[in-house]
Amino acid sequence: MTALLCAPTGAARAQVPPPVPEVVPADPSFLQSATTLLAHGKLDEAVALAEQRAAVDPEARAILARVALRRGRVEEALALLTPAAAQDPAGQAALELALLQRDRGRHEEAFGLLGPIAAAGAGAGDVAAIVRVARAAAALGEFRQANQLFRRASRAAGGDPAVETAWGELFLEKHNHEDAARSFGEALKGDPEWAPAHAGLARALMDGNPPAAAGAAARALAIDPTMEDALLTQAHLQIDAGKRAEARALVRRALEANPASLAARALLAALARVDDRAAEFDAEVARLLEANPRYAAAYDTASDLLARAYRFEEAVALGRKAMDTDPSNAAVTARLGLNLMRTGDEVEARRSLDAAFRIDPYDVVTYNLLALLDTLDDFETVEEPPFTFRFHKSEAAVLKEYAPALAREAVSALAKRYSFTPRGPILVEIFPRHDDFAVRTLGLPGLLGALGACFGRVVTMDSPKARPPNTFSWQATLWHELAHVFTLQMSKQRVPRWLTEGISVYEEGRARPEWGREMDVAFARAWRDGRVIPLAELNEGFTRPETIALAYYQASLLVEHLVKLRGDAALIALVTAYGDGLDDEAALQRAANLSMVSLQGSFDAALKTRFEKLAHVLREVAGLKTASEPGALATLAAQHPDSFAVQMTLGKALADAGDRAGAVAAYERAAALVPQAAGPESPRARLAALAESHGDHARAVQELTALTAVDHTSVDAARRLLAAAERTGDAAAARAAATRVVALDPFDSAAHTALGRAALHDGDHAAAAREFRAALNTGPADSAAAHCDLGEAYFAAGRQADAKREALASLDVAPLFERAQELLLRTVEVRR
Repeated sequence: MTALLCAPTGAARAQVPPPVPEVVPADPSFLQSATTLLAHGKLDEAVALAEQRAAVDPEARAILARVALRRGRVEEALALLTPAAAQDPAGQAALELALLQRDRGRHEEAFGLLGPIAAAGAGAGDVAAIVRVARAAAALGEFRQANQLFRRASRAAGGDPAVETAWGELFLEKHNHEDAARSFGEALKGDPEWAPAHAGLARALMDGNPPAAAGAAARALAIDPTMEDALLTQAHLQIDAGKRAEARALVRRALEANPASLAARALLAALARVDDRAAEFDAEVARLLEANPRYAAAYDTASDLLARAYRFEEAVALGRKAMDTDPSNAAVTARLGLNLMRTGDEVEARRSLDAAFRIDPYDVVTYNLLALLDTLDDFETVEEPPFTFRFHKSEAAVLKEYAPALAREAVSALAKRYSFTPRGPILVEIFPRHDDFAVRTLGLPGLLGALGACFGRVVTMDSPKARPPNTFSWQATLWHELAHVFTLQMSKQRVPRWLTEGISVYEEGRARPEWGREMDVAFARAWRDGRVIPLAELNEGFTRPETIALAYYQASLLVEHLVKLRGDAALIALVTAYGDGLDDEAALQRAANLSMVSLQGSFDAALKTRFEKLAHVLREVAGLKTASEPGALATLAAQHPDSFAVQMTLGKALADAGDRAGAVAAYERAAALVPQAAGPESPRARLAALAESHGDHARAVQELTALTAVDHTSVDAARRLLAAAERTGDAAAARAAATRVVALDPFDSAAHTALGRAALHDGDHAAAAREFRAALNTGPADSAAAHCDLGEAYFAAGRQADAKREALASLDVAPLFERAQELLLRTVEVRR
């Protein structure tokens, strides 16, 4: 039930029936009919039905009270419920009164009313009674009992939408979105017009699938246009899309329907706080706390919005106030713990989470975060000011050789470019299990599309072991997240998502050209198909699963365009303008003398210049799908010599037919048309495969070198290049390939060994020792050789004692290993 304010003077009131003289037998058909009318948004019809029985039926008064509460008439609801609850202490009116008193901050009165209802659990026979007891148990914090009762009711009722919706609400409260969505779906199977199930489904989907959530909320409002739950869900979705004006309009619609809604008032206050209208926020909070002195959401709603806006230190400050307002509120205390983790204060976070767990041991987010903190206790901490790194013990020996150096390189380059030194310490935590990264970031597993996250001074990310091979570059991810450190801090955490993500992707390409081109082909197709996101909707593009990858790349193209138009100085000025509270239009005008309209126009022109030719090359060609014979395909290729798809299809057909020369020629034409094509089905990959199959290792080196120049995530291509280069004796190509392998998979012992030997050959003894040390730390199959390699690097560097130690370690594994014996002898001779 939504928390409520007292109704304003003059609010329309229904006539309150006289006290109930006695309890009459329950009429299940009445309660079912009235509940269905409410769920279908037919409030007036529900009132008319209930008024026929209100004089003698407490359940009818409960229906009237629910309508009164939806319309903001709190005192009327109290007048209806109080005598009815007295007449039937275990009935529906008693439950509604208990929940109302709880939401008014009168917890003792609420618990007193809930006790008799929960005590009736063993004797509850009909489904409505079981659900009533389940809801009472949930309100008392007995979530396991509530879940068992809902399961019993669900089995007895066979898909009753009221039962399934109430069960879904319990799952939502415990952050179990999957089971919540399942329950709401079952409710809608039973009755597709059950508006509360649509609204609940919208909340269950809101974080994982915003477009589907918006659709579910819209369906709820189509059935019941004044449903507060759906209106506020839509408002939250608009906030996440950066459309706060639209969100405020939705909140005001909710308040028109229910002027006493605390939840709507709290969201309106939160919007004021996010917009830095402190006086308005403080005034609204004062009114909320006057209505309910224990209403923690007065602060917590704003804390949550600030956290969603990446303003975590402000979120923590308000989270503390929320916890002080109601120390018994487990959800508020847990959210404070999560946000403390996002600021890097894991000690205080654990205290908050421990407190939340004592109140509610069934909350999955609290449990997950505490379990994660226990996991982090076993991580190795490496201090490299301004960084604090945390690595899993199984990965620390290898990653600490590379991650700190890369982070220093990134921060040095970015500090010079942006004339800004970020505030530290910067905590970087790298997880070998993706779900641990997801829990560290959001409190729940999943987050499948994300590789890393940045909260301003905290970076969390997947390690190379957390993802399947060939799917991501941990180095590019680390650079990307460290760029966020700059944009978030420079803007006082107020930079819009399109700009901070655009800059991070753009800076990836500046750091390593191969990091920045992987979306060229996909974007050209999107441009061709008219799927480029309008700039006014670019933030929203990050909230839709089908457009998020496009939004990242388009944002980077927009940043690149801004730099070409106005230079780096304007980009820096734009980031800092948001820190002064400006919106997109004002920030662009001040920093770059541009309007959104003019920027859209010049950006459209730039995209046409860059992608028109590529889009044409990637076009669909009529007849290609039905052509399969080499002759027919050759005819198509002659007619469409600039069609990438035709050349690729022809190349495959010729290769399958055994015409290697013809296939090579077709693939070469395709590669010339789209030189940035990447992946195992790209022309360069197919040319390399043809060369390898015919023993032409020099040609394989040529093609794989070209492929790895544009495909920065394919460790398989890099390994193939290393093998081909070693066969041909191409030392430069072998070194480049081994470097790429190590960049993508630092746990590849063979690649480290190859780099170590190359460095030793060049006389770079420090680099050789680093690579051989890394090879040893990966747990190679031949540890005797690995110890000996490292010992030889130490010996060449004049570190005789270290060389002797490694020689002995090698001989400990393989006592007859001649190379180790010779190394040991040399160390002894030098000491003489």
